[in-house]
Amino acid sequence: MEDFGKSRREGDTPPAIHLAQCRLTVVKGPQRGKEYVFSGDVIRIGKADDNDLVVPEETVSRVHLEILRDAKGYLLRDLQSTNGTFLDGAEIREAYIGAGSVITVGLVQLKFQPSEERIEIAPSPRESCGELVGRSPRMRELFGLIERLAPTEATVLVEGERGTGKDLVARTIHGSSRRKGGPFIVVDCAAVSGHALESELFGHEKGAFPGAQTARQGAFELAHGGTLLLDEVGELSLDHQPKLLRVLEQRELRRLGGNRPINVDVRVIATSRSDLKREAEQGKFREDLYFRLSVVPIRLPPLRERREDIPLLHRQAVARLGAAGRQVAADPAGEAALALHDWPGNVRELLSVIERGAPLGGLAAVLSQSVMTGALEFDPHLSYRAEKERWERDFERRYLGWLLARAHGNISRAAREADMDRKYLHKLLKKHRIVT
Repeated sequence: MEDFGKSRREGDTPPAIHLAQCRLTVVKGPQRGKEYVFSGDVIRIGKADDNDLVVPEETVSRVHLEILRDAKGYLLRDLQSTNGTFLDGAEIREAYIGAGSVITVGLVQLKFQPSEERIEIAPSPRESCGELVGRSPRMRELFGLIERLAPTEATVLVEGERGTGKDLVARTIHGSSRRKGGPFIVVDCAAVSGHALESELFGHEKGAFPGAQTARQGAFELAHGGTLLLDEVGELSLDHQPKLLRVLEQRELRRLGGNRPINVDVRVIATSRSDLKREAEQGKFREDLYFRLSVVPIRLPPLRERREDIPLLHRQAVARLGAAGRQVAADPAGEAALALHDWPGNVRELLSVIERGAPLGGLAAVLSQSVMTGALEFDPHLSYRAEKERWERDFERRYLGWLLARAHGNISRAAREADMDRKYLHKLLKKHRIVT
């Protein structure tokens, strides 16, 4: 799976997502010749109406079998059916399926064929998608991805720094999906732990633990028919991860203190500010859970890597403030100064600065107090030379921001105060994409 959102150079292969699919063809039975294509991780087959593939045959159990996709392939599992499940003529309880294998359920036979669909992502012509805005190539690619991804049932992992808008991506996917009429439930995995987290996710029965005075539905039950956002899923302890994996694989849960299995129909979107692939490689996050969550991995770019979106974000925020009845002063110099800041807090920090400074036309003043306060942090993956070059560029950009903020956006005045040739200052501003 390609990590969508990583930096690319001009001329690179267009970004794409690869969706694992499988096709089941009825080769014997009343529905002979019909084909069914599935892209989900779990496929349930039986004669009950709530199965993914309904086989209306008396010799088939209500929930006869399931097919699970994992890192090794597709696993066929009999669900204690009355007449058993047969794979290529041999009765099985659990076995991996090969391409072309025939599954027999009662008097019905299904031919299995796995496949993978490569979907190239064309940048969207739009500058907004849901509440997301941007005109940079990476954001328009993201909008194109959401347009193609939302109608599917694929599980999505959204990674990125704090404040990049991971939750907005999740909400936008839900709002553009077939589940948009269903609930959208959020669980902050970093905010709770222990029994409280298990209760939050899976619910509990009365008396399950001290203080459990009544039964309670968990997030999976509440999100039935809709979308569940697992915010900062990387914060889950290793003790909780197997329980989450079990529900994702089996699509059923048991409340804390309960024995009754409860089926759930939920699309899961997870977010993380840490690199979960690296965490899995280091043994800090379960590899099988990472595989289950990262069917489509998306990495959101930090704001400093898409500075051309800052004017658009500024105008959107100003329009929102005006619609809320707040007076907003025109501030072209402030808007120019916004593009010079590093934005360690990303879009969230940008909107906070705009909210404080825009009503008074004082964005430059607000920025001048904070533009030089970023902490000095080093990248362990860079050499001394590369780190030095990075920080020289960073210093240059920060200094320009401080200088332009002091001069209230006036380039001639800024050049005089810096004792710098105006043409050279203009060249530096173009270099850092502050002016065109």
